[in-house]
Amino acid sequence: MPSPSCHHDQDHVHHSHGNSDSQHDPVCGMEVKPDSPYQLIFEGKGYRFCSAKCLGKFQTSPHQYISHQAHAGHHQPAAAPHPSVPASQGAEYTCPMHPQIRQPTPGTCPICGMALEPVIPELDEEENPELKDFARRFWWTLPLTVIVTVLAMAGHSLQLLHGTTQNWVELVLATPVTLWGGRVFFRRGIDSIRLRSPNMWTLIGLGTAAAYLYSVAATLVPQWFPSAFVQDGRIGVYFEAAAVIISLTLLGQMLELKARSQTSAAIKSLLGLAPKTARRIAPDGQEEDIPLTHVHQGDHLRVRPGEKVPVDGRVLEGESAVDESMLTGEPVPVTKRVGDALIGATMNTHGSLVMEAQKVGAETMLSQIVQMVAKAQRSKAPMQRMADAVAGYFVVGVILIAILTFFGWGLFGPESGWVFGLINAVAVLIIACPCALGLATPMSVMVATGKAAGSGVLFRDASAIENLCKIDTLIVDKTGTLTEGRPVFHSAQGLGTYIANEVLRLAASLDQGSEHPLAHAIVDHARSAGLALAKPETFESGSGIGVRGMVEGHLLQLGNTALMDEAGVDIAPLRDLAEQLRLEGISIIYLAVDGRLAGLLAVSDPIKPTSQQAVSRLQDVDVKVIMATGDGLTTAKAVARQLGIGEVHGEVKPQDKEKLVADLQGHGRRVAMAGDGINDAPALARADVGIAMGTGTDVAMNSAQVTLVKGDLMGILRARTLSVATVKNMRQNLAFAFLYNAMGIPLAAGLLYPLTGHLLSPLIAALAMSISSASVVFNALRLRQTRID
Repeated sequence: MPSPSCHHDQDHVHHSHGNSDSQHDPVCGMEVKPDSPYQLIFEGKGYRFCSAKCLGKFQTSPHQYISHQAHAGHHQPAAAPHPSVPASQGAEYTCPMHPQIRQPTPGTCPICGMALEPVIPELDEEENPELKDFARRFWWTLPLTVIVTVLAMAGHSLQLLHGTTQNWVELVLATPVTLWGGRVFFRRGIDSIRLRSPNMWTLIGLGTAAAYLYSVAATLVPQWFPSAFVQDGRIGVYFEAAAVIISLTLLGQMLELKARSQTSAAIKSLLGLAPKTARRIAPDGQEEDIPLTHVHQGDHLRVRPGEKVPVDGRVLEGESAVDESMLTGEPVPVTKRVGDALIGATMNTHGSLVMEAQKVGAETMLSQIVQMVAKAQRSKAPMQRMADAVAGYFVVGVILIAILTFFGWGLFGPESGWVFGLINAVAVLIIACPCALGLATPMSVMVATGKAAGSGVLFRDASAIENLCKIDTLIVDKTGTLTEGRPVFHSAQGLGTYIANEVLRLAASLDQGSEHPLAHAIVDHARSAGLALAKPETFESGSGIGVRGMVEGHLLQLGNTALMDEAGVDIAPLRDLAEQLRLEGISIIYLAVDGRLAGLLAVSDPIKPTSQQAVSRLQDVDVKVIMATGDGLTTAKAVARQLGIGEVHGEVKPQDKEKLVADLQGHGRRVAMAGDGINDAPALARADVGIAMGTGTDVAMNSAQVTLVKGDLMGILRARTLSVATVKNMRQNLAFAFLYNAMGIPLAAGLLYPLTGHLLSPLIAALAMSISSASVVFNALRLRQTRID
């Protein structure tokens, strides 16, 4: 099969090969009349535009569109990327039914023939060119369709025309509708045959062409037809069937395109969150407003009350409450002080902040969210594979049924059986278009991922949505998942010659190389106490059980009981104290110096306010919650007791968490794993659905299928609720599509004629086909009203 990028709808993409006399807008690709008031001469070549907006875009960056033409051979450029989208990506178009189709210009899908749409829509994009073109064809041909239909239905009874004159009048009226209004459909139908990829346009093209060509022949050479075909002094024609099918298909496509455009509303709303400018503070203290795209890492920015935070960074000066609800779903503003992290696009409610820009452009959280939502929206759900497998043979089967219908009526039907056979065959071809089948799950996925993003839940792909509702077991890490993940130093205890402050100083010196939240608590407290920390000579992570290294010539080992056992260190002298602290839910970290126990450190990590409610509600929907943590078993049980979690695994290594997931799967459980650290990554990857806290590490988020921006366990509940609703919606759409065809095809073929005495007109078949596609899209849009709080 030729490359998909080589096939485009000629009504929208003109192969100009650099011709300055092109009749197509170089910005949007729309056909432009020669007398357009929007014209420009650039570098000796003339360009015409459909609107002032396209002309303005070209004037702003002409070489962008010219270079794209030279590269792609089309007058359709890559859209300028939004500031929050990677600049290297540019515009990319894909098929809503076949996301594997990607190309840099608009066109049609070589598999199903549907119009391609942007992977990431522009915030200020104009009306869909495809929609504008279909609307123009529909409204210009609709009067002709109405007139030819009235003539066909009532012309004889009203004695408006006589004999063959009516056929000629209908031919004149129906020809512009069929050949101009339906040209795009015929071209797509021809492409589907040429590419050996039969689809809905194959059926529409065959059905309409059969009705029209038969009628043309009946008008031009009526002597070719037997006398049985003569009705009221003329050969019966079906120009009205061809015209109405074209008009209703145009109408159906218009409704579908308008509805599909609403599925990108979520991404557009995310793009709209980013401010257009930032206020930069120069080294000399001068302040100026600059475009967001001019912000660089390390810039100092001022965020005034009522302004949005321009990029990701940290607070340097000031204190304020920041509303993060637009990204995290958290309704209560969060107080930000010096050193706290700021997320771009969140709202500063009061108080002035000075921040340092740390992540800009494609690296910001907003940009990553947009990319993740776009990727998820264009992924294919496992449920769709069945539909794709059926659709692959469906069109060929429908054509065979239409042929059998034609010959069945002709050979075994009444006197005018061949006429009945032709009309019924056309009805079969039209009513069986598989568009609704192809749209059944993609539309649901697009709406669901967009809604989820607005609530702080990011799905990596469609399979995550489909699988999450099947989960019956949830394994959760403790630190950063059930607890705040911002531990607070509690106390230190020395042993022998080591006093408490020396234990703290040595531990903090070693922990300077660790990214674990417990390590941060120890280091921050030691620094605030004014202790002089030494630089570790060596540092080694203990794979989730602690760290090792050389400090001031001594070998230090800092970690939990498992690390001490591995190192052969006796912890008996401090075991009773450790157990007492653990009963209060406090984490214990042992310090060994040169192979001997030197003391312990106690760090507390408050439970998140929403954890208990989330655990309770998950258990209410028959999801078993299990805690698996590298922390001590006693501490873990103390936290689990407060949350009502019955099964607890403490002091587990990363490989133990992965093994726990595998063991549960081996017993037929469908397992989700929620965590935020590097040590959770293997289990996240092994689980049926991995859920990463957005407040955790990049490794965890890259290993997971679902990311909770807020890092709140309630997000799992929201994600599961939406998953259940989405899968239900997809099943409704698939059931409707299959039921529609199961009922429509026999009815169109005339199998019920002996019982009812009625046949299904191709006009009604065309209307039903258009309504079926639109109804699937509108049913998917109902997901936007789903309550997931």
